[in-house]
Amino acid sequence: MKRAELSKKLIKQVARTNVEFELLQEGDNVLVGLSGGKDSLTLIHALKHIQRVAPYDFRFKAVTISYGMGENYDFLQRHCEEYGIEYEVYETNIFDIAKDKIRQNSSYCSFFSRMRRGALYTYALQNGFNKVALGHHLDDAIESFFMNMFYNGTMRSMPPIYKTKKGLYVIRPLIEIRESQTAGFVKRNGFWAIGDEACPAMRFDIKEPYVRENMKEFVKELEKKFQDVVKYIRASFRHIHDDTFFDKSRLIV
Repeated sequence: MKRAELSKKLIKQVARTNVEFELLQEGDNVLVGLSGGKDSLTLIHALKHIQRVAPYDFRFKAVTISYGMGENYDFLQRHCEEYGIEYEVYETNIFDIAKDKIRQNSSYCSFFSRMRRGALYTYALQNGFNKVALGHHLDDAIESFFMNMFYNGTMRSMPPIYKTKKGLYVIRPLIEIRESQTAGFVKRNGFWAIGDEACPAMRFDIKEPYVRENMKEFVKELEKKFQDVVKYIRASFRHIHDDTFFDKSRLIV
């Protein structure tokens, strides 16, 4: 059985996040959302590595959400078979639902994200999984932080682990690695990864996801001006003085 090559830095960072936040434990049954993009491909191979070396047993299964528009995921099936990863395609009618729900010239990112996430949760609950693993990385967390601040007036990001109202735990094992590391992993191993061209919204006359693209460019510009800015943003996510803001319920008086 083949093994993908993971950098020592990536392994160390994922292992540290896993231990600190207790993402994976004995007897866990983990459902992994596998889109076929660089981040989710990195995630399944990082979990496969942990499964080999961890002093506890857990099971994980990769599932691709089909939008119901005739997608062919045979290449992902072959990939998972080659690397000994349990895999399934979960068929949905998200594309048909979108025809009725999405307005012309409206933004689509949040809609398809919610629908895809809902389908993953449904599959997990119906098939005995206690955790769902997503491939978000540090760049996603930072971009979401600024998006929430600039567009929603809230201070919010992406936690490494949280519990849904229905009792599922959602974990993000890659949350402390950079997007460049997932791109490097795919390139190093010669994997082909799905890009934005596979997004179902490309078949609709609707806006591109300019908000997140703006945030990507914003963070890039910050890094050009302040070399260690991402390091300090990551540190700030761990050092939160919530009694220093304008929320009366959090003030110490």
